[in-house]
Amino acid sequence: MARQSGSRAFSTTKTRGSSGSAAAKHVYTEDLSKGEMLRFQDSLPHLPVPTLEQTAQRYLKSVSHLVPKDQYDHTVSVVNKFISSSGEGPALQEKLLARAADPKVMNWIYDWWNDAAYLTYRDPIVPYVSYFYGHKDDSRFTTPESKGAAIATAVLAFKNLVDLNQLEPEYLKKLPLCMDSYKWMFNASRVAAPEKDYAVKYSPFDTANKTILVLRKNRFYTIPFEINGRQLTFKEFEDIFKQIIEHADSKGLTESIGAITSVNRDDGVRYRAHLLEADPKNEQLLKQVEASSFVIAFDDAVPASLNERAHQFWHGDGQNRYYDKPCQFIVCNNGVSGFLGEHSMMDGTPTCRMNDFVCKFIFNASFDTGSAHDSLPKATELEFVIDKNLFDDITAAKQAFSDTIGLHELEVNSFQKFGKNLIKNFKCSPDAFVQLGFQVAYYRKYGYVRPTYESATTRQYQLGRTEVCRSSTPESYEFVTVLDKPDVDVAAKVALARKALDAHTAYIASATAGFGCDRHLFGLKNLAAKDQPLPEIFTDPTYGFSTTWILSTSQLSSEHFNAYGWSQVTDEGYGIAYMINGDSLQFNVVSKKKDSVGMADQVGRALEDLAALFSSETPKAKL
Repeated sequence: MARQSGSRAFSTTKTRGSSGSAAAKHVYTEDLSKGEMLRFQDSLPHLPVPTLEQTAQRYLKSVSHLVPKDQYDHTVSVVNKFISSSGEGPALQEKLLARAADPKVMNWIYDWWNDAAYLTYRDPIVPYVSYFYGHKDDSRFTTPESKGAAIATAVLAFKNLVDLNQLEPEYLKKLPLCMDSYKWMFNASRVAAPEKDYAVKYSPFDTANKTILVLRKNRFYTIPFEINGRQLTFKEFEDIFKQIIEHADSKGLTESIGAITSVNRDDGVRYRAHLLEADPKNEQLLKQVEASSFVIAFDDAVPASLNERAHQFWHGDGQNRYYDKPCQFIVCNNGVSGFLGEHSMMDGTPTCRMNDFVCKFIFNASFDTGSAHDSLPKATELEFVIDKNLFDDITAAKQAFSDTIGLHELEVNSFQKFGKNLIKNFKCSPDAFVQLGFQVAYYRKYGYVRPTYESATTRQYQLGRTEVCRSSTPESYEFVTVLDKPDVDVAAKVALARKALDAHTAYIASATAGFGCDRHLFGLKNLAAKDQPLPEIFTDPTYGFSTTWILSTSQLSSEHFNAYGWSQVTDEGYGIAYMINGDSLQFNVVSKKKDSVGMADQVGRALEDLAALFSSETPKAKL
């Protein structure tokens, strides 16, 4: 039944962190005139600002086990000076509180974070920023054109819900989440620009923008997905995609316009300028690319293993892509499919939901495979003019891409021995359990622990994105140092493990509530006078060391995926993307030749050993 226009309200108690502050009651008002998707949007709470004391306490605890005692003592002195009445902290805090209270500012960190983490970032977005998913196979769709048709039909069903604001909001512990970033999912693009990139958004209701960008053999095609207001059928999509594949294959490879989006962003600015200068018509063709709803890239490849699939979806060959588009679906010759997401304006949770929807839709749908209508629309190839400057740019981009990808190694550990069902039988948080496994794995491999990043969502706030959960804690360190000691009895090890799990659960709860320490410190640093030396808290070696994420981790899970991953964030570290499903786990480990295979193996061994440890306490919950 359709909702009636108007509004209604409900209230809930939101705990402001775990630092002893009083719980606050927040009232959520549904504005039904905004549609299902955005009905809570205007009443979402604003991201809070922790007190200096809260952040100092959390920060100091988080580094206490990571640095030598004399360095830690110095850091304590620096932090205490910073937050004291004579330090720089109180004045910066007042500025930050004023910014947070400004009615024109919906989220005090939003613009700063988007700029610093994404739009001013100059390294290539693939492999360093974008992320990927892989879809489990469906035996009904083993040709590229049939799988592409199924994906197009499913994505358009989701897109329609988003465009019309009919998608139900996401919730976390029954609280609605910010849905603003969904507007960047379709008919949008990142644009390379000097010093700072920007995003463009086109109307999804403009007939000219009701197109899908299709790639094959580095050739760009657009197809309309509607005829006189009627969406194309599965069979019509299948026939058009088959025609495109045959046309591209008959003409062969061409120089790739997409390659210019694979490079360092400063090079990308110059290459884009050369593209526009090569011929006046290139500007209009580029607009069609950027305004298109989404991308389906048909790759001339047949990846089979999980590692091969992960490489294909993560980066491909650097040419049959347009990396600045937020949503690209990849379909290979054997019907294997996946997704590549550009990260700047949208985190992974919305696209995870969209891909999960697509996979479920395809699995449950009964597609019309009958004959196509006579008035099948024609695909239009976008034939860019490539002059010598642009040709040289593309040649350089292909070499740079090959060199960059060649620095990396990737390993997938598809862990089938247990999943969250068994972990819950141990009365453990599945996420905390896996994170503790990462700490064990790294300690066993290197003999010490290092700063660890886990992404925690703050989307329960307006324009919320993420906060850091510092997953290497004093409690986890205490546990990993005794796990393999035979002279420590099992009961003591279990007690230390549970203490570590509790510490992780408490930290991620605080981070999700907006009370981690990293975003607050980032905000204070951002307000420091640019013509003065930075406060010592930010030049202290402990700060730089503790924000160098040797383990960068994040979980997004779906029973319909067989791949999820992205890159490490520092040359000395690992990027570990993981999925926690009912009876399985999966880890995608990427590094710059830091033995990703060995690390993935260590993670699996650590999790088996943790399960064995907890099984001794809970006999009925056996592996």
